[in-house]
Amino acid sequence: MTTPEDQSPAPQPSAPETKDRIYRSPAGMAGGVLLLGLVGWLGLDAIFVGEGSTPWLALASLILAVPLVVAFTLRPAVFAGRDRLRVRNPFRVIVLPWGQVASLRSGYSNEVVAASGKKFQLWSIPVSLRARKKANRRESKAAAERTGRTGGRDAGRGGSGFGGLGGLGGGLSRGGGAVPDGPVRAETDRVMDELRELWEAREKEETAQGEVTVRWAWEILGPAVAGAVVLGILLAVG
Repeated sequence: MTTPEDQSPAPQPSAPETKDRIYRSPAGMAGGVLLLGLVGWLGLDAIFVGEGSTPWLALASLILAVPLVVAFTLRPAVFAGRDRLRVRNPFRVIVLPWGQVASLRSGYSNEVVAASGKKFQLWSIPVSLRARKKANRRESKAAAERTGRTGGRDAGRGGSGFGGLGGLGGGLSRGGGAVPDGPVRAETDRVMDELRELWEAREKEETAQGEVTVRWAWEILGPAVAGAVVLGILLAVG
């Protein structure tokens, strides 16, 4: 009787890598597309219809303006991964391992503070004071409705008919929707809360350690500087 050979276990498939969370400003991107359309329309019209030095001035202006519009509208983004935070601002790309992040602050702007004390603004997560005030008003209203709902249940247990009706009325939202149990936050404040949660969960991990790196966006700065130089020369020559 033969003994069956020991079979090695089948290799387990490796866990898929978690994709980075990407945060952009929809309003900024929409504005950038509109600006690029306007700049392109005016510039191309001047190039093909203009006379004398006008086409060259329009071309130099396009070389200067297009990279700047892209830099401030379409380019900004924040990539939050398991081990690092990558911030793509108009003229720089900053990579911060979670272990090097000291804090994520929200005030009149959203920014990340490195352990060295350097601050980097998160361009793609702009603060809207109007949205924040609106969220605060909604939170105050929701808190009052939650209080009324709790008071209504207590009054209903007391057996008073009018109290029971008042409690039922106080527990219903005017809009017909459910009253949120958690605090009402503005969209960008919720994004910052998500980043803080990810940072607090990953900052101690061995793979989330390293050095902060900052790289200048020469693909934006190069064409913009070249366009500015050419435009200056054309204006000087007349």
